[in-house]
Amino acid sequence: MIKVLSVGGSIVVPQEPDLAFISQFLTLVKDYLNKDIKRKLILVIGGGGPARLYQNAYKAIVNDDTKNNNEADWIGIMATRLNAQLIKASLGDLCHDEVVIDPSAAFTFSGRVLVAAGWKPGFSTDTIATLLAERFEAKTLVNLSNIEKVYTDDPKLNPEAKPLDSISWETFRAMVGDEWTPGKNTPFDPIASKKAESLGLKVICAGGRNIDNTKAILEEKDFFGTTIS
Repeated sequence: MIKVLSVGGSIVVPQEPDLAFISQFLTLVKDYLNKDIKRKLILVIGGGGPARLYQNAYKAIVNDDTKNNNEADWIGIMATRLNAQLIKASLGDLCHDEVVIDPSAAFTFSGRVLVAAGWKPGFSTDTIATLLAERFEAKTLVNLSNIEKVYTDDPKLNPEAKPLDSISWETFRAMVGDEWTPGKNTPFDPIASKKAESLGLKVICAGGRNIDNTKAILEEKDFFGTTIS
């Protein structure tokens, strides 16, 4: 019984590690696993503030916003790996295996939790989570970020934008497009969305800071968020 959570770096390390959130989140993970020995979780951790900080530094140094997306992506990937290592270490005996940095490679899942990070340019952590959901035959992927719901449009730009309880993959993909760029801020990234649609995967987008809401999602109870299917 494996569930996959893509945990946005913006809630784990908004600028520096959010110790209060990390502590509450890890308590939730432990409580969820303790209720059933068959339960397992895959946590894919994003880059957050450090990724943006170092990507912006790179762009400032080379004085070109579009100089090399591959280099900017590698910088973000390294931030995800640092954040993921922090979570893996904090899980102690629940996570026996090394942080996964290549979802296509051979690796073991011997503990109760598997932690993963960024892989290579062109693949966000949302995409890594989707590939791991495919590998372990998960039916639902939970995407936790600082976005509580998917809207009909960007609510920061359009005051008429409305929150959605559910949306089809076809409609969602028309909204987010087909291209991924490092640091792009969408509820679920375009490349991952295309893959998730092809798998028939259900993705739940919700605000990750609401621990009680995340608990409700894991326990398959009523929750606040948006289901993409």
